[in-house]
Amino acid sequence: MMTMRTVAQIASALRSGDATATGLAESFLAAEAATHEHLHSFVTVDAERLIADAAQADRELAAGVDRGRLHGVLIGVKDIIDVAGYATRCGSPLYPTSAATTDAEVVTRLRAAGALVAGKTTTHELACGVVSAPASNPWNRAHIPGGSSGGSGAAVSSGLVPIGLGSDTGGSIRIPAALCGVVGHKPTYGLVPVSGVEPLSRSLDHLGPLGATVADCAIALTVMAGSGSDYASELLRGIDGLRLGVITGAPFSPMQPDVATAIDTAVDLLRSLGATCIEVSIPELAHTLAAEFGIIPAEAYEHHQASLRERAGDIDPSIRSLIVAGAVLPSTVYDRALAARDRITAAIQHTMRDLRLDALVTPTLPATAAAKTASEFEYVGLVEPVAASYVRTTAPFNLSGQPATSVPCGFDRTGLPIGLQIAAASGADALALRIAAAYEQATPWSTMAPPDPGIV
Repeated sequence: MMTMRTVAQIASALRSGDATATGLAESFLAAEAATHEHLHSFVTVDAERLIADAAQADRELAAGVDRGRLHGVLIGVKDIIDVAGYATRCGSPLYPTSAATTDAEVVTRLRAAGALVAGKTTTHELACGVVSAPASNPWNRAHIPGGSSGGSGAAVSSGLVPIGLGSDTGGSIRIPAALCGVVGHKPTYGLVPVSGVEPLSRSLDHLGPLGATVADCAIALTVMAGSGSDYASELLRGIDGLRLGVITGAPFSPMQPDVATAIDTAVDLLRSLGATCIEVSIPELAHTLAAEFGIIPAEAYEHHQASLRERAGDIDPSIRSLIVAGAVLPSTVYDRALAARDRITAAIQHTMRDLRLDALVTPTLPATAAAKTASEFEYVGLVEPVAASYVRTTAPFNLSGQPATSVPCGFDRTGLPIGLQIAAASGADALALRIAAAYEQATPWSTMAPPDPGIV
C-alpha cells in the first residue's frame, strides 16, 4: 500500500521530487492487483489510461503547471458516476458494458484540478443497499464494508487511494466511512452537482467524498462543490465556545454497548476541547425510517420503471420489491412522507435555533460492521435488520439536507471501527468539517491502518 496516505503527504512528495504521479500510479496498480481477490474494492481499472494520465501530470509539474492540491492525486470513483472511457454499471446487469462518452460534472471538476481517476469502485446494486458485495471490509474481510459506497470506503481504508467518491441517499457515504474507519462527508443537499450520476431518489441523493482524513475530504469537497469556498481553510480553528447538541433517544438508540461507550468518550473529549455539549431529544426523528422509505420507492420507480417492466428479473429481489412498492403504493403515501420530512426538518431546525446549537453530535451508526453472513443485529429489546439499523441514524440528515461528517472514534472489542457523526446547519459544511477535524486531531484513530487484507 502507499506509505503516503494523505493528500498533503502526496502533494508534498510530488512537489519535492520525492515521488512522481507515475510512480504512485504504478504502486496503486500493483497494490490493487495484490489485494483484489480479498477486497474487491474496485470493479474496473484501466492501467494504460491511468499511466498515461499520470505521465501527463508529471510533465505539467515539471513545466511549472500546478493545478492545485489534487494535482497527481489518485481518486476512486463510485460506479454510478460517469467517467469517460469507463462503463457505468451501477453493480447491475441492467446497464450496458459500453463506455460513457463524457464525465459527470464532478469528475470534470476533479480532473481540471489535477486529480487522476484510479478506477471505478464497487457499489451496492443500483446504489440501494449497505453491503456492496463482493467488496470486503479491510479491518476484517469476513465483514461488510457498508454501502452503497462500500468500494470507495474499502479503497480509502486500505490505502489504495486517499479519496473515494460516494453517493448518499440514506447514509451511503457515512455508513462505509464509519464501518471502514475513514472520514466521510455528506454535503448540504445540492452543494455538489449530481449530473452524470445515476439517481436512486432525486430529492434525497447527495454526492460527496470519503477520505483518509478530514482535510482530504475538505480539499476534495472544495473542488467538487466549485462554489469558490475553501472548505479546508477553517479546519484548525478549534471548537472552543461552540455549542453541540448530543441527540439521545430514537432513532439513535438502541446501540451496541461498545458504540455507546465510544460515543460517550468522544463527547467527553469534545467538552475537553472547549465545546459545550447539551443532551437533546427530537421526538420527530423516531419517524425517520417511515419518511425515508416513503420517499425512496416512489422516486426510484420514477427512474427505473422501464427496467421494472422490461427486465425485472435482472434486479435483485430485495431492490425490486422496493421499486415495485413505488409503483403500487398510492400517491398519498409519498405525499405523507414528504410532509413527514418537512416536520422532521423543522424539528431539527427549531431545536438548533432554540438551544443556540452550532451542530449536532450522534453515533454515525448504532453498530459496527456486520458479518457477511448476518442479516440482523440483536440489541436489548430489539432485533433489527442490518440495513434498517444503519440507515436509521444517518437518514435524518438526508431528509433535512444538512451536511454531516463521519469521523473515526475508536474500535469495538473485536477491532472493528466506530464512527462519530457531526451534523451542522444547511450550508455550514465548513463547520461540520471543522468540528470533525478538531476531534480527529485530538485522537489517534485516523492514523491507524487495517491489517493486511490477505491475513484477516
